[in-house]
Amino acid sequence: MAKKVAETKAKPAPAAKPTTKAAAKPGAAKSVAAKPVAKAPEAAKPATPTTITMKQLSTAMAERSGMAKKETDGLIADMFSDVVDHLKAGERVRIGGLGIIEVKNRPARMGRNPATGEAIQIKASKKIAFRAAKELKEAI
Repeated sequence: MAKKVAETKAKPAPAAKPTTKAAAKPGAAKSVAAKPVAKAPEAAKPATPTTITMKQLSTAMAERSGMAKKETDGLIADMFSDVVDHLKAGERVRIGGLGIIEVKNRPARMGRNPATGEAIQIKASKKIAFRAAKELKEAI
């Protein structure tokens, strides 16, 4: 019985079949192997930062404060709703330790179509601007 186990281990594995048509042709393997393959050095990609959602914020707030999660969900939703309402009214919102959020008007201007070089009129628009507080800058 021991001889059969030893014989089965000693047998060489069958040769792998080529998986592509190019590898199946005898001349193709030489041409591919003859060219050295130079790989470009891979640049280190920055890690994608974690995104925190409103649910995660309210869960953390509920754990810290001892309030019910539904209450903290409502508080955070109301706070953000109030911030949006004030921004719509044209007011600046200052959040202590975080920064100032405001709406800035961008006037209409002339621009160029990058594909054709043709001059085009760009409409006036509004943009949301955020200016970080000194405390936030120092913390980061």
